[in-house]
Amino acid sequence: MTRRVQILVALALTALWGAGIFAAHAGGHLRFLDRLEATLTDWRTQVRGVQRPPDLVTIVAIDDTVVKRGGSYPLPRADLARVVDTIVQFKPKVVAIDLLLVDRSAAIGDATLANTLATGPMVLAAAAIFPSASENVAPGSAGPLAVLPQAERFLLPLPAFADHAEVGIVNVATGQSGSPLSVPMLFRTRDKVELSFPLRVATRALDKPLTIAPDHLMLGDRAVPTDTDFALPITYYGPRRTIRTVSAQSIFDGTLNRAAIENRIVVIGASVAGGGDFYPTPFDSLMPGVEVVSTAITHLVAGDGIVRDHRVHFADALAAILLPMLLVGLLAWRRSALGIMAAAAVMIAWAGLNAFAFTHGVWLNAATTLAAAMPPVAIFAGVQLWAGGRRTQYLAAKSRSLAQFQAPAVQEWLARDPNFLSKPVRQDAAIVFIDLSGFTSLSERIDPDALQEILQAFHARIDKAAVDCGGMITGFLGDGAMILFGLPAAMPDDAARALKCAIDLHRGVEHWIASLPSAIGGQLGFKIGAHFGEIVASRLGESHQHITATGDTVNVASRLMEVAVQNDARLALSNTLLDTADFHGAPDGVLSGPLLAQVRGRSGVVTVWFWRDQGGPKQAAAKAEAID
Repeated sequence: MTRRVQILVALALTALWGAGIFAAHAGGHLRFLDRLEATLTDWRTQVRGVQRPPDLVTIVAIDDTVVKRGGSYPLPRADLARVVDTIVQFKPKVVAIDLLLVDRSAAIGDATLANTLATGPMVLAAAAIFPSASENVAPGSAGPLAVLPQAERFLLPLPAFADHAEVGIVNVATGQSGSPLSVPMLFRTRDKVELSFPLRVATRALDKPLTIAPDHLMLGDRAVPTDTDFALPITYYGPRRTIRTVSAQSIFDGTLNRAAIENRIVVIGASVAGGGDFYPTPFDSLMPGVEVVSTAITHLVAGDGIVRDHRVHFADALAAILLPMLLVGLLAWRRSALGIMAAAAVMIAWAGLNAFAFTHGVWLNAATTLAAAMPPVAIFAGVQLWAGGRRTQYLAAKSRSLAQFQAPAVQEWLARDPNFLSKPVRQDAAIVFIDLSGFTSLSERIDPDALQEILQAFHARIDKAAVDCGGMITGFLGDGAMILFGLPAAMPDDAARALKCAIDLHRGVEHWIASLPSAIGGQLGFKIGAHFGEIVASRLGESHQHITATGDTVNVASRLMEVAVQNDARLALSNTLLDTADFHGAPDGVLSGPLLAQVRGRSGVVTVWFWRDQGGPKQAAAKAEAID
């Protein structure tokens, strides 16, 4: 399978994973993502910061001060009637009582409260009782309202109170995090649909007709975007009491400010410790339920709520599919740090866009997108690392294999420039030739395995001397070798390194031969020739190429081995090489010459010098051991 096909398969599987995650979560599964989304929502809310709410709602709180001075909770109905009566006198738009008036109390108190409720626009709270915590939709339901959770029954205010007011269901949806993230707008039983408490209050305050559309609500001619189950997403303006809150005790003290009530929506609710509902929010660990409800009322009346409707869910689906595909594509595009940096930049951009949208009133799901993106990216990155490791091992094996035929510097050069020497190059270089003497006759008398061991040991000596001095073995010529100094690029010390290599070879091979059994070592000798001058470097061959050097310099270096033998020496050096290496002799060697020698196959003469170890074979062996 080609790499392109592998990438296409990875992208297709990533898209399927993202679509599956989104569909599973939308279908009510993967509930753990709700907790993650709640946490991410808290973070985004805190990033957005505290906002000043529209000054539309005033909360009259039955708080600890009221209970301490009055002595009991729930507040006696007669006292509640006094609170309501005082508020009505200050002419609010509507009075919403977030208290469940479902039980009878003293007859006089109930009658007083009932009479008071008839004096102004009132909305009372009721509760939906569900058969289980799951609040499942009944099977066989149809139509837009089928998505509403079916309550077992509604816990309504006493008829004496309900006859003088409108009623709304006050339940909120807390989810797994315990923090209310939305408030349902509609509730139903088997035969009845009721409006929520905030929706009743907003409808009464705006005095506009309510229309239930298939996927949203209409307050007059203004659309109210809701979630898929007609729930209103809410975001909190700040910690408790961010929405204007006054204590009900100010009514009993006669200090209630008329400006806080007149022409406003007034919500009466409990915030007494241990007496009311409290919920954790991004800004507050304990926010009274009356303020949660008031937040929803403010969103409905002001139209400043956050949008999480079917269009936003469509955008979530696209993000769950396209973002993981983009990340995997970037990792496939560049399997290096560049690809990782590009993928990280995309993730940062997505996070920034998500937070920006949230702070500007659009609630894009973060948890589902992360669940859709992280596993495919992690798996693909892991596969990439595994494949990269395999490829690295493969390339390392190829490199080790190549190292057997090319010098390390040439390997690196070929890796950087595969077209190196594709065209011949004329340049100066140093050439060293070495050849074993007597090897051919020896090969006729000893075992082939023993002969191979001898040849391998000889080649090892050559390879070590060449590598140590930075030379390149262009080829082993059976029982000899050619070493080139000047590739991949000519260097000022090529001649000096070639000279050192020739001397090291002289000492090393002499010591090695001396270490062989006399029956073998006595049959072997060696000769070395070294020269410096112009060569032509090129790559020869088609499917199997090798790097080599040709020219007069190569021929002279080869013929110098014959000159060494003719003059009872083992190492012959051209005067050109010595001059270029700036060599003036050494205390540990003897340089004899010069000799004007005629080289076979070449007109003219070559000035030749011969080098020997000072002190003879024993001292040479000691120096060779030091080199080893």
